[in-house]
Amino acid sequence: MSAPTVTLASGNAHKCEEFEAMLGMPVRSLKDVPDCPEFVEDGDSFEANALIKARGLRDFTGGWALADDSGLAVDILEGAPGIHSARYAGEHGNDAANNQLLLKKLAGADDRTARFVCVLALCGPDGEEWVIRGECVGQIAKAASGEAGFGYDPLFHPEGYDKSFAELGEEVKHKISHRSVALEALLAHPDQPLARFLG
Repeated sequence: MSAPTVTLASGNAHKCEEFEAMLGMPVRSLKDVPDCPEFVEDGDSFEANALIKARGLRDFTGGWALADDSGLAVDILEGAPGIHSARYAGEHGNDAANNQLLLKKLAGADDRTARFVCVLALCGPDGEEWVIRGECVGQIAKAASGEAGFGYDPLFHPEGYDKSFAELGEEVKHKISHRSVALEALLAHPDQPLARFLG
């Protein structure tokens, strides 16, 4: 009997690649689920939105579903852009505009402390649910640097590093990122919810 397949509630190729690298196994994306409905992320927190996606995908496929809701929370901006990170400047996924707006909001600010937040929700076909939060604390630079990564990576310098996520490379990022922290916590959960996938 083959091991169950986990489907990530995202069509974002970057996220799927990150999860595959960290899990060491293939991860299906929404692009592999024909006619999958769009899940309306109308929650007021990362946790609520992650559960909306994971539950919706689990109910549609009847299988295991993994969802993450992630974003950047800047202390001096009271946690903004937060759950609106991907559409901070208005257009969903416009990284350049989002970064430009963030720099404008932080112009002249001395406190540039921020954290990338990732909440993972794993839902199983028999009603099982786990919700895990991971964070990576750092600083927002005054200018973008680096060509790798996506989103706010060129502006975010993780604590203990003098380079941005977009400069550090995938190997380092996978070790210290908010997704890595959340995934490690999920892997270490006493229920061992991912053991059935990893053998």
